[in-house]
Amino acid sequence: MKRRIFLASGAALALMPASAFALTTGEARVLVDKVVTDINQVIASGKSINGMVRDFEGIFKRHADVAWIAGSALGPDARRMSASQRNQYVSAFTKYISGKYGRRFNEFKGGKIVVQNAKKEKNYFRVETVADLPGQSPFAVDFLVSNRTGKNLFFDLIVEGISLRLSEKSEIGAMLDKRGGDLDALIADLRKFG
Repeated sequence: MKRRIFLASGAALALMPASAFALTTGEARVLVDKVVTDINQVIASGKSINGMVRDFEGIFKRHADVAWIAGSALGPDARRMSASQRNQYVSAFTKYISGKYGRRFNEFKGGKIVVQNAKKEKNYFRVETVADLPGQSPFAVDFLVSNRTGKNLFFDLIVEGISLRLSEKSEIGAMLDKRGGDLDALIADLRKFG
């Protein structure tokens, strides 16, 4: 299973166009500086969890390659979607992922994320950050950044070595299997999780 996920990840990265090379280390770091600033503001805002979730959804829409992450999480089944289903799925996935990870902001109260370093890897950039939370040892959160859409966006988060995108690929795949491959049922259920 892990080997299959690794190979799928490599194939997905290989499909990114060469234009991603036009991005510089400095530009990748500037993007993540913006993301981290936005996240730190949400952490310090004192808002309710629902307010944090809404703010995280805005951060995700502004700074992440949402359509690519959503399609990658669905895998080959994305190819059998109609244009309408695809739009509905990306919207539902955005709500789902924002709700799931936005709720975790509550654990970050009193802490912050600090950008450490940026480096080129293959046809994308890895920007390394450290999350420093009260009562916990600091841990690594790496942002993978590309400009394959023509805009500088992150397309994955690696939290202590675990890919958000690949974790969601397993989750979404299991959800779809449970629904007998019914994409409309998956979309409807993702909306409920958001």
